[in-house]
Amino acid sequence: MATLEPKKNESPLSLKPAFLFPGLVLLAGLVAFAVLLAILSPAPPHAIVMATGTPGSAYAAFGEQYRAVLARYGVTVNLVATEGAVDNVRRVRDAGSGVSVAFVQAGITDATQAPELESLGTLFYEPVWIFTRGEVPANAAALIGGKRVSLGEEGSGTRHLALELINALNLDISTSIQVAMGSREAATALLRGEIDVAVMVAPWESEAVRRLLAAPNINAISFPRADAHVALRPYLNKLLVPQGVADMAGNRPPHDLVLVAPKGSLVVRKDLHPALQYLLLQAASEIHSRPGIFTKAGQFPAAEPIDLPLSDQARQYHQSGAPFLQRYLPFWMAVFVARLLVLLIPIVGVAYPLFRLLQALYGWGMRRRIFTLYGQLKYLEVALEARAAGTPVDDLRADLATLEDRANHMRVPIGFAHMLYTLRTHIGLVRARLDAR
Repeated sequence: MATLEPKKNESPLSLKPAFLFPGLVLLAGLVAFAVLLAILSPAPPHAIVMATGTPGSAYAAFGEQYRAVLARYGVTVNLVATEGAVDNVRRVRDAGSGVSVAFVQAGITDATQAPELESLGTLFYEPVWIFTRGEVPANAAALIGGKRVSLGEEGSGTRHLALELINALNLDISTSIQVAMGSREAATALLRGEIDVAVMVAPWESEAVRRLLAAPNINAISFPRADAHVALRPYLNKLLVPQGVADMAGNRPPHDLVLVAPKGSLVVRKDLHPALQYLLLQAASEIHSRPGIFTKAGQFPAAEPIDLPLSDQARQYHQSGAPFLQRYLPFWMAVFVARLLVLLIPIVGVAYPLFRLLQALYGWGMRRRIFTLYGQLKYLEVALEARAAGTPVDDLRADLATLEDRANHMRVPIGFAHMLYTLRTHIGLVRARLDAR
């Protein structure tokens, strides 16, 4: 049996040019798709910068928890120590600082002052604690007049709110000795007798708060007109610290405390990648949803746009939870698939109708080619009928042979083959009529 051998001058590489062009087209398409993907749906960064607070503060402790949670998803959280909530707002507003996430105390800013910021929701209460050594003075004037007082560091939410409340009471603090300290330093100084009064805005979980509440020679002061403060400043809340909750055996505090408290929020820049916002919200649910002295399980994080509007991602998360893909896929895989869908859905939405249109045009072109031959066959049939009996039809037979040859060599897709076979059958019928002449 004979075998087909390649010609001596034919190189095996001669077929490569036939595949080179499709390969280049495919490569160019992949490059274009990658460029569009990077432009229209950029990947989230692998690291973010979070502004926390002074070392040893509750903000700093929460920041460490966020860093640990996000590290499980392959995202690095770089923590930046600050003076407090006021400093946090300044840093996160500054695009050049690199900070994109921060803890912010309610009442510090608003959407008019910080249009580039959005909130992911509230996370915890931040009660205003006023601690003093020895007996509680009869009034606020006697509390701070001529005393060594810590109102928090410059740039802290503690100092911002403390001065606001002092001004509301029209108190003169010029006679007092003001000391700028963070909560941890102020607690230590108060226990040592280096200061007389410490004001701090901190959650119940704060180490400084717990130390001072349990100390026998330190007393916490209850707000006598808490309802009035809350009515005048809607960002404040009224809280009750039950007697003995800090130390049941020592009955500390020795009586119920009524406090006012803003809420702490997680604030982000509007340009923070949506996937990272969802990840931060998942971390917030894990860290802040536990029950506490002031909260029930699942109360936080909460969709409360107190000062700043909620981001679209926060609103969706609080309504329906994490995105579908992030529930069932690893974080980075979910992000990649979501980015592909962002680009593929509009492409498919345009490509499918276009494909159907091209398919229709192609079918029309195929049918037109066959119908053209049908038109020529009909012309021959009409010419045959017009000729009288006995008239030679050799010219018609020659034209029919040409038509049949064109039909036999016409290549059409299998979907149109039945039309071509029907044409050949009809050509045979016309030939039979010619032969009958």
